[in-house]
Amino acid sequence: MNPTRLLSSSHHLGVAFAVPFVALLMLALPAHAIDLGPLWNYDKPELSEQRFRAALATANADDALILQTQIARTYGLRGNFARARETLAAVEPQLANASAEAKVRYALELGRTLVSATHPPASQTPQVREQARAVYRGAVELATANQLDALAIDALHMLAFVDTAPADQLKWAREALKVTDASTQPDARKWEAALRNNAGYALHQLGRFEEALSEFKTALLLRQRGTDEEAIREARWMIAWTLRALKRGDEALAIQLQLERECDAAGAPDRYVFEELEAHYRANGDTERADHYAARRKALPA
Repeated sequence: MNPTRLLSSSHHLGVAFAVPFVALLMLALPAHAIDLGPLWNYDKPELSEQRFRAALATANADDALILQTQIARTYGLRGNFARARETLAAVEPQLANASAEAKVRYALELGRTLVSATHPPASQTPQVREQARAVYRGAVELATANQLDALAIDALHMLAFVDTAPADQLKWAREALKVTDASTQPDARKWEAALRNNAGYALHQLGRFEEALSEFKTALLLRQRGTDEEAIREARWMIAWTLRALKRGDEALAIQLQLERECDAAGAPDRYVFEELEAHYRANGDTERADHYAARRKALPA
């Protein structure tokens, strides 16, 4: 339940590689309906790659391009951005007559080879950020023009990794929420909880804790409509984290203690729950309990 997860090493990517995509925005055919959801396991990118490669055997030409963009993404999730770019480089010459969806997905994955949550800070130079910003903005434009709402939202949310000041992250979260709120597409609507969470995180970083709490509460209500218990626990953690910032320590403590019990019962003790409990007890002078949670946190694998 690490708040810094909210918001992939990168070799220099020359302008000559990024620029041709801009011209490809001009031609867009209707999107294909390949369903990537069942093929993805983001926690196991190797398995996802195997599924995508198996799907290539029966895919039509356009869907094959889409599948290859996702194979590139699996490399990015594993930190192999050079391999991801090699995969995308093989896709790029075929994009002129491809669907809008294939073009947008290509752009998204190209952007993610430049700037994402898993890139080391040293790789995020101003030049790389500017290249990523142009690619993501192109993806937003093309997705919006072709009513690919979920992909437009994805690209907008990635801009928060390019522009990392909290005020900018809040701006991009709210831009993405505008698309979500206006959309009737189920895949777009599914983004709301994550975007509310991201907006809340940015507000928290800005010290606007009451506004952050409101966003986190909305995110929790949305999460509770689903069945992802881990996501629900994370949403409750964000609320407790913000309650502590608001000096509402007893409320925060009650939530974190309940989360401790639930995580232990699930066999998944959480270092960030322990971190918050340690901070609470240390702030209140209870050294024995604070040391207990510090020890529990340190005992977990890195």
